[in-house]
Amino acid sequence: MTEQLKKITALQCGSSAPAKYDDLKVLFLNCTLERTPRRSHTEGLIKVAQAIYEANGVGTKIIRPVDYEIPAGLGLDMSETPEWERDDWPGIQKEIDAADILIIGTSVWLGEKTSVCNRVFERMYGYTGQLNEKEQNRPYGDVGACLITGNEDGVKHCAMNILFSLAHIGYTIPPQPDAGWMGEAGPGPSYMDEGSGGPENEFTNRNTTFLVWNTLHIARMLKDKGGIPAHGNSPKAWSAGCRTGNNSPEHQV
Repeated sequence: MTEQLKKITALQCGSSAPAKYDDLKVLFLNCTLERTPRRSHTEGLIKVAQAIYEANGVGTKIIRPVDYEIPAGLGLDMSETPEWERDDWPGIQKEIDAADILIIGTSVWLGEKTSVCNRVFERMYGYTGQLNEKEQNRPYGDVGACLITGNEDGVKHCAMNILFSLAHIGYTIPPQPDAGWMGEAGPGPSYMDEGSGGPENEFTNRNTTFLVWNTLHIARMLKDKGGIPAHGNSPKAWSAGCRTGNNSPEHQV
């Protein structure tokens, strides 16, 4: 170990966190296919992250969307349409809006995130027309990341899609915002199964820890600064003719 690394290690492990986080809230959307109370391997990894958040005073909540009636569509409340009698999504959206950090969890099937995860993003996307108090996209100022498990390849593929989707609708994505665990290719033990090596995996635990702290650091900075400045990023201002430096001929006013 080099002297510099010794100093960094001593500084990080021997000191307290650089800020307080007890005013922050984290929501985990566990997009497992397993309804409660069936075991979810993805939730096993989620709880590793949850323990670190809670040890630092952060409020946490885990929701399994598969437990709810979530119709297909982009409406704010699909129960207001003739095709659907019930829609639980508006209640889930309230939980999303109340969180400073949103963590999407999913298992991998056929190399892709679950159908439940796709439905979650479709419904979140339906709310992008709803702006925040600064007239920005609704999730501006909030932080997003993802946790993924499975026993087939696809962690990074799913992470790319999930993180792009979060960023596209307005979430801030910190450095190293994804962590996952993959078992041996093909049929075999899943994350929580005895002998899988999942809970003990050094790489997964390192990346999960980095994810937690990077989401906390970015969320702290954003909250202390009142979010992202409302300059050059308001859909309504753009529609009203404010181009904020975009001087291409077809956009001149």
